[in-house]
Amino acid sequence: MASSLKDYTALGLMAGDAADLDVISTVLQDAVAKLGDFAFLPGERRFAFVVNRFVWECVGGRRAGPFARVRAGVHFDDVVSVKFQNLREDAKDAVVELLAIGFEPVDDGAGAIILDFAGGGAVRLEVESINAYMSDISEPWRTRAKPKHKV
Repeated sequence: MASSLKDYTALGLMAGDAADLDVISTVLQDAVAKLGDFAFLPGERRFAFVVNRFVWECVGGRRAGPFARVRAGVHFDDVVSVKFQNLREDAKDAVVELLAIGFEPVDDGAGAIILDFAGGGAVRLEVESINAYMSDISEPWRTRAKPKHKV
């Protein structure tokens, strides 16, 4: 695991099954985004968004900073429908914190990808298959705050 920002390497990940999706979920834990940065493109069957992800891989065992965030692009293909739950889609400047990405299988690889956010909000993507991509799209920047979780 990288021990400082100088050891940062941009990530690019793909997911084709639930285990791969768990990796992307871990990397995106505590990412923040504005609701206006989420878009469903029904003609392309794609749901896409950008986030400021916390660079967990540069934390190592350190409890004190400096820490970093990086801009990352994420998209899911083969999306049939999208439902926002406990999130106001019209609140484009509202900031949400991604906690986890999960998958509820139905059959033959189809199912629902669930994006869970702090405060109880979620986005449910009905998909024909898991087909996800995440890639860092900026240089990292330093941040003093490390996300905290209740144990």
